[in-house]
This record gives sequence, C-alpha cells and structure tokens, in this order.
Amino acid sequence: MREFAKRVLVAIVLIPIVVACVWAGGPALVTMLAVAAGIACWEFFRLAEARGVRPLYTVGVALSAALPVVVHARFLGFWVPPVSVVALLVPLLLTVALFARGSAGHPMAAVGATLVGIVYTGGMLSFAYALRYHAFVVDARGGAALVLLPVLVTWLNDTGAFLAGRAWGRTKLMPSVSPGKTWAGAYGAVAASVLTTWALAEYALPPLAHLSLRPVGIVAVGVGLSLAAQIGDLAESMFKREAGVKDSSRLIPGHGGVLDRVDSLLFTLPVGYVLLGSFLTYRP
Repeated sequence: MREFAKRVLVAIVLIPIVVACVWAGGPALVTMLAVAAGIACWEFFRLAEARGVRPLYTVGVALSAALPVVVHARFLGFWVPPVSVVALLVPLLLTVALFARGSAGHPMAAVGATLVGIVYTGGMLSFAYALRYHAFVVDARGGAALVLLPVLVTWLNDTGAFLAGRAWGRTKLMPSVSPGKTWAGAYGAVAASVLTTWALAEYALPPLAHLSLRPVGIVAVGVGLSLAAQIGDLAESMFKREAGVKDSSRLIPGHGGVLDRVDSLLFTLPVGYVLLGSFLTYRP
C-alpha cells in the first residue's frame, strides 16, 4: 500500500506537468523531452555498465538530450545538420573511444551501446515533438491531442493487459524476459488499445483537432500501438534482466526510473507518428 500511495502521488504531480508541457509546446515541450531523454539515456548506460560495457557517458547523454532540441531548431527554421552530417556521429564516437578508452577499453562495445542509447532515448522521444507539430495540426489543441493519443492508448493498453492477464492469464508470453506477462494479457492489451483509439477518434479528435480515423484506421492504429507498447515494455525488461536489476533507477518514487516510465512510449511515439500520418483524415 505504501508503494501504491507513492505511485499515485507521483502520478498526480507529474501528469499535469506533462499535459501542460505538451499543450504549451515549443520551449516547454522540448525542455521536458530533452531532460527525459538525457536521464533515460543515462539509465540505459547504467544497465549496459552492469554487464561490463562502459558507454561514453558524457557525449552520449549530451547527444541524446540534444536530439529534441535539434528537432525544435529545425521547426523554427534554424539550420540543423543534414543526414549526411549526422552520419558523422559514428566517426565522432569512434574518435572519442580511441582517445578515452583505447583497445583495452572495449571500444566496439562502448560505441555500440552509446549509439543505441542515443537513438533509443533521444531519437524516439523526439517523435513527441514531431506529433505536436504534425502537418495535420492546426492549433495547440490539435497538437496536444495527437501527442496524447499514443500516450493514452499506451496507458490503457497496460491496463487492459493487467486486467485480462489477471482474469484469464495462464500461458506465459515470454517467461525468459518478463515472467508476469501472458498471452491473455497481450490479447486484452490489443482489445483495450483498439477501444481506446475508437473512443478518442470518435469523441476527442474531431472537436479538438478537426481530425478523424476511418474504421480501418482505428484498427490499424489501435493494433499497431498495442504491439509497439508491448514490444517496448519487453525490450526494456530484456535489458533489465540482462543487467540483473528490477528498475532502471530509483529517481521516481514508486515508479523506478524515467526509462521505466517511457519504455513503451519509446516505441509507440514513432509508430504513432507513422500510423496517424497514414490514416488521419480531416473532419470539419
């Protein structure tokens, strides 16, 4: 009960902050994303270090936090490095590893873990900004609605998985990675996601964003987001199990670390950006 009380109290504090930053957009949103990306990247590096890999902490965390800022700068019309320049990130990390680690410091593992950490955290969280200022968005209400759709679907996806797994869960989904998850929970998660997508497409998107989803779009977005959320959760569970830890950190009382809170969103945000861009239609 004490842990549950902590979780509820933290949620009461954090949820309004997240919603306010998403609504405000611009500097508020990019600051929240940059801070979350930097912390999540640091936590990912800690998981890697628990298995004997020493990522390039300073440059990795800095670059992860910088990715949402770069996306913001591009939206404002400032010059940002093109893809050809971004590709130089690999030589940059190899140069740092060369002088900081040398051959005795396992440079291949260090650079590999650093690259994955940057893209996995900062890269994926940047899609929240891309959704907030999607081509379909006409105002702050519409932008906030597009960001919060995958967020709400992800949360209720977890609820559906918990309830269905508790009621009918017998066969384990992937016991070597997450012993508590069942096939019944996975099916319940998909059903909850599709229902949530339908409710948002019917009652939230039209008045808030003047957008809608046809039935095929509701099914595609609901199923796609559910699968993305479940795989994202399993992926982080895989990292934590390999590292031999329960949580990525203890920064958030009752919730573990930032990475524990955004693991599913790291998958649903980019998947949501692609699917919504493919199936959304204007609704006057």
